[in-house]
Amino acid sequence: MQNDLNMNFIEFYGILFLRTAVAVFFAFLIMFTDVSYADIYKYVDKEGVLHLTNVPTDHNAKYVMVLREKRILFQPNLDVNKYDHLITKAADKFKLDSALIKAIIKAESNFNHRAVSPVGAQGLMQLMPATASSLKVEDCFHPEKNIEGGARYLRYLLNTYRGNLDLALAAYNAGEKAVAKYNYNIPPYRETQNYVRRVLSFYKSYSNQ
Repeated sequence: MQNDLNMNFIEFYGILFLRTAVAVFFAFLIMFTDVSYADIYKYVDKEGVLHLTNVPTDHNAKYVMVLREKRILFQPNLDVNKYDHLITKAADKFKLDSALIKAIIKAESNFNHRAVSPVGAQGLMQLMPATASSLKVEDCFHPEKNIEGGARYLRYLLNTYRGNLDLALAAYNAGEKAVAKYNYNIPPYRETQNYVRRVLSFYKSYSNQ
């Protein structure tokens, strides 16, 4: 019983410390940049180690949400057509619909080329550093390079899933492993499912313009 009390005590203050650290981290992000957020979950494994993640992939773990997703803050005087020429160029190069690329940018960064996510995704199309490196994008904050890299990755995903846009978008958000894990269906993550719906909604809107 004493050991259980000690573990509960340690876990309680460990969670308190981590929640405080996360809150401080987000506060600095809000102060210095426009950020897109994702839900943050925690779980304690069999060894008593506390884990934080924005993508709950272990179906055996008992996840508890510690921070709810916040939508991108929309700028009142936002120029949604600012990058149209770069979007069209990338769309032509990778045989994509420019409205689709634009919809992803809207959902990912709200056209903020300096956007950085809590997990480190960067730029207009929110490329993770490892993904950017594999795509040979040297500067994720350079609008043209970021859009070209994101378009190249999207074309790869569409080819991988044989043109299935829903799966391509799910993989763009949660990763290819997550899609494969759930038998090539959209993973049952609220963030990913909302993301797919949001991009498709923006896609329809931009296609009608």
